Amino acid sequence: MKSKILFICIAFLSTITIAQSKVGTVDSDYIINLMPEAKVVVDMTQKYGAKLDTSFSIKIKEFQNKVDAFKKEETTLGTLAKKTAVKEITDLENDIKKYQANGQKLMQLKQDELMRPLYKKLSDAIKEVAKSNGFTQILTITGNEFAYIDENLDITKLVIKKLGITVPEPKK
Repeated sequence: MKSKILFICIAFLSTITIAQSKVGTVDSDYIINLMPEAKVVVDMTQKYGAKLDTSFSIKIKEFQNKVDAFKKEETTLGTLAKKTAVKEITDLENDIKKYQANGQKLMQLKQDELMRPLYKKLSDAIKEVAKSNGFTQILTITGNEFAYIDENLDITKLVIKKLGITVPEPKK
């Protein structure tokens, strides 16, 4: 008899604790793309990329000039001069490869730096909406595979409203 009462108490308590958990979802990438600040970030990133491209173009032109000069003078150069010119060209080529790799890393760092305030703003809005609607957990839709999501638990629209973003009308 005691075991039956204990079992019923445990079942009742577990039902209560499960009922206290409310999980919602949010499409954070969708919201970020709707934010007006995202367009500014894209523009700033493109301008930064253009600066890097300009420097890269200068290095490419310098490399091409060295290669052209070497081709013209190759027959008249001595062995030591050829080795020196080839080494110089190879060093320039390696420098260009490093610059290109570093440029990609710099672009990613710049974009991350510019996006950080947007993600902070979004995170704060999600927290406020979640607390005011009694959610204990919020999962992001992007990057996760869900078999089923109840649309009543998706707070994407509430967060968009909290941020004051207008959603464009769907095109017909």
